Amino acid sequence: MAIWFRHLLTDGLALRRPDLKGLPFVLAATVKNKMIVTASSAAAEQQGVFTGMAAADARAAVAELLVINDTPGKSAKLLRLLGLWCIRYTPVVAIDLPDGLMLNISGCAHLWVDERTYLKEIVLKLRNSGFDARAAIADTPGAAWAISRYAKTNPIVESGMQIKALATLPPAALRLEPDILERLQKLGFRTVGNLISIPASVLRRRFGNMLLLRIDQALGKKEEELVPLVPPVPYVERLPCLEPIRTALGIEIAIEKLLSALCIRLKTEGKGLRKAVLKCHRIDGRKVQVGITTNRGSQNLQHLRKLFNLQIAKIEPALGIDLFILEALKVEDVDVVQEQLWAEAKGLEDAALAELLDRVAGKIGAAAIGRYLPAEHYWPEQSVKLATSLKEEPGTKWPVQMRPIRLLAIPERIQVMALVPDNPPKMFIYKKKRHTIIKADGPERIGREWWRDNGEHRDYYAVEDSDGQRYWVFRSGPYNGDSPAWYLHGYFS
Repeated sequence: MAIWFRHLLTDGLALRRPDLKGLPFVLAATVKNKMIVTASSAAAEQQGVFTGMAAADARAAVAELLVINDTPGKSAKLLRLLGLWCIRYTPVVAIDLPDGLMLNISGCAHLWVDERTYLKEIVLKLRNSGFDARAAIADTPGAAWAISRYAKTNPIVESGMQIKALATLPPAALRLEPDILERLQKLGFRTVGNLISIPASVLRRRFGNMLLLRIDQALGKKEEELVPLVPPVPYVERLPCLEPIRTALGIEIAIEKLLSALCIRLKTEGKGLRKAVLKCHRIDGRKVQVGITTNRGSQNLQHLRKLFNLQIAKIEPALGIDLFILEALKVEDVDVVQEQLWAEAKGLEDAALAELLDRVAGKIGAAAIGRYLPAEHYWPEQSVKLATSLKEEPGTKWPVQMRPIRLLAIPERIQVMALVPDNPPKMFIYKKKRHTIIKADGPERIGREWWRDNGEHRDYYAVEDSDGQRYWVFRSGPYNGDSPAWYLHGYFS
C-alpha cells in the first residue's frame, strides 16, 4: 500500500495551529535569494497557488495569502510520526519522501475482512485526523505509488494487472527525474503504455538505465526493498516473582533490580529519567502503582532508589505481588559526566590505567600519548622531558613554575603594539585576528643558558584579552629603539 499525503506540511501545521484551518496559506523557503513556495494548503491551491511558485507571485494572486517560513526536515519528522502510527496495521512501514508512506501489507488485510475495507479503514482515520490522504494497493511499491497519485478510479490493482493499470497513466507515475520527464514530453510520450511497448535497448540508449529500472520495479520484474521504520523500544523493565512479595524489604529489592537494569540502558543511550511509574500486580488481580519525578534527567541509581523507597509505604501488597513493571514515562538527553578514574588511591600504579592507555594507543597511536617530567632548565621549551614509562620517577626536585596549560613547541611570531621600553602589550595580532589586552602581568625575564647556546633573553607577559582568553607572550631581547620581535608561546585556557 502506498499512502500519499497531498498537503502533508500544511495539514500538519494546521493541526498544531487550528486558527489556520480553512485559510489560504503557504510555506516558503529561500532558494537562490528568492522566496519559493515549498508547500501550499488546499485553500491556497484552489485559488491558483502551487508549489514552486515565487512567494511574491503567490501574494499577488491571493491578497489574503499567509506566507510562513518553512523549516528543513519537517517532512521526514512528520512522516516518521505517521509511519509509527501505521505500524498498528502492518509491521513493515517505510518512509517515502517527500510526502508518502509505503506499507508492506502481506498477510494483514484479511484481519479487516478484505483489502478494500483495510484501505478504507486507514484512509478514513487519516482524513478524520486532519490529513488529506489517498492510498492504493498493488503487487509492487512502484505500481501502488503510481495509482495513489495519478489514478482516478479504482485504488486497488488486482494481482498481475500492473500493465493494464499503468498503461493510461502519464510517465511521471514512474517516479522519474525531471530531466527524463522533459525529454519524454518533447518526444511525444504521453502515457506509460507508450513506453512499455518500445524495446528496452532503445529506451536505454535514449534515456539511460533509470527509466528501465522504474518500469521493471513497477511491473514486478525487479524487487524494490523497503527500509522499515524501527519503533522506539519503550523504557520498560519487568520482574516476575516465583513467590508473592508481601514485605517492604522484598519490594525494595525488586525496585533496586528494576532500576539497575533501567539505569544501564539510560547510561548507554545518554538519557536521564524524568518521570517513572512502578506498577505492582497482585495475585488477587488488582494493580497498585506509585510514581516519581525528577527536576532534571537522572541516571543515578542510588538517587532514584531513594525516591522510590519513599513511596514504598503507599504500596499495599495484600496477599502478595507476583509481577513488578517499571516504566519510564519521560526521559531526556543528559550530559555525559566524567566517571571516576580510580576507585582507590592507586594513582599511576593502577593496572586499569595502563590497560586504558593500551586501548587508546591502539586507536590513535602510541606517539599521541605522552607523560612528562620536570627537567632542570630555565628555558621553557627544555624544562620538561618525556618519561619512558609510567613507573619512572622525577629525577629532580626542580620547582614548578606558573606556566600555560598548552605550551607551543615553537613560539609563533605576532604583531604587537606596546608602550616601550618595559610595558606589556596593548594589542597583538595573531593569525589575522586582533586581540585587545585588558589585563597583563609581568615581565618575567628568562635568560638563555649561555653554556648551551647563544641568543637573546626573553621578557614574558601573561595577558588577558577582551574575550577573556589568556596568553603567554614574550619580547625577544632588550628594546634598542627598533621594533622588537614579539612571540606567542602558550595558552592558559
